[in-house]
Amino acid sequence: MIVRRIIVVVAALFLAAQVVRDAVVRRFTQSNPAAAAQMWANHPATEISLAMVRIAEAARDRRAVPSSAFSLMKDAAAKSPLAPEPFLVRGVEQQLAGENAKAQSAFEAAQWRDPRSLPAAYFLADRYLMVGNIDTGLAEVAALARLAPNGASAVGPYLAAYARNPRNWPALRRMFHNNPRIAEPALVNLAVNIETVPAVLALADPHESAAHAEWLAPLLRTLIDAGQYSRARHIWARVSGVTSNTLIHDASFSDKAAPPPFNWSLTSSAVGLAEREPGGRLHAVFYGQEDGILATQLLLLAPGSYRLSMGLVGGPVNAKALTWSLWCDKAAAPIGSVTLDAATRGWRFDVPSGCAAQWLKLSGASTDIPQQADVTIADLRLERAIG
Repeated sequence: MIVRRIIVVVAALFLAAQVVRDAVVRRFTQSNPAAAAQMWANHPATEISLAMVRIAEAARDRRAVPSSAFSLMKDAAAKSPLAPEPFLVRGVEQQLAGENAKAQSAFEAAQWRDPRSLPAAYFLADRYLMVGNIDTGLAEVAALARLAPNGASAVGPYLAAYARNPRNWPALRRMFHNNPRIAEPALVNLAVNIETVPAVLALADPHESAAHAEWLAPLLRTLIDAGQYSRARHIWARVSGVTSNTLIHDASFSDKAAPPPFNWSLTSSAVGLAEREPGGRLHAVFYGQEDGILATQLLLLAPGSYRLSMGLVGGPVNAKALTWSLWCDKAAAPIGSVTLDAATRGWRFDVPSGCAAQWLKLSGASTDIPQQADVTIADLRLERAIG
């Protein structure tokens, strides 16, 4: 009876030691594979860790992966059949050998063992898309976006490259519909290239509001940089729900929903601040410390003569420190400018030919002795000049 108890105790101690040793080895395989190898060289976790180090070193030195790394992986796979890493390595090995079908089977086996495996999802996405299994491949891309840190942004460039081909748009629409948070980073990547602007318009949700369309601002910038002003304004108006086509948008300073550049861009900075006030007014404060812009809007005025007029509520308060100016897009100097006190009497200017788009700017100019200007603008008008 005593002998039997001793045997049970020894067995329990041995099992406990094995559990502790296993835990220690698994811990060291992440931080110090060499130390883990000294403790338990043939442990599957040790073999996997050492093999991954050898593969990484080979990739760093741009040389072939040593056969010993694959041998370690095969031995680890036999000892730990639920570990995904050996199957990932086997898949890469088969892929390098041109055995793509076998590589796919290996990656699928790795994913079955670890559904959250990022490498498995990546390799499978690449493989499925390569063979034309579009929906399954995009499902793997969606899995990548869910699993990876900042995954939606990480797969954005990948999807943008895939979206260059119009034949892929139907599958991408389905994917974006099911994974809306993935759609925006991909559309933003497409929006910065003039060649892929059609893909943005084809894949974006037609019912998405301007406030939620992250792709709208970079797309408008891309079109404006390319000189496609009318196209940019048309897209801006459609997404923003703007139906009017006046010479200047929101002259009453009441539209807070439509974004720039075809609506006001108002500043709050070290230069000063500009803000809408009830009653169709713009309140502007210029601190007088440094030159800068308080409000801008992009206009599409045809060549000809125009007249800008406005009123100052409460009378001019250092209004000469603030000016309206008009600049042709990409020009180094303005067409003309006028101080606010002079603008109350009306400002006439001419838009020359070859000036397809113009920036209307409200700005402040500092002086040797800084003086603050606090004004409220009302009754802003822009119209064709008569005579």
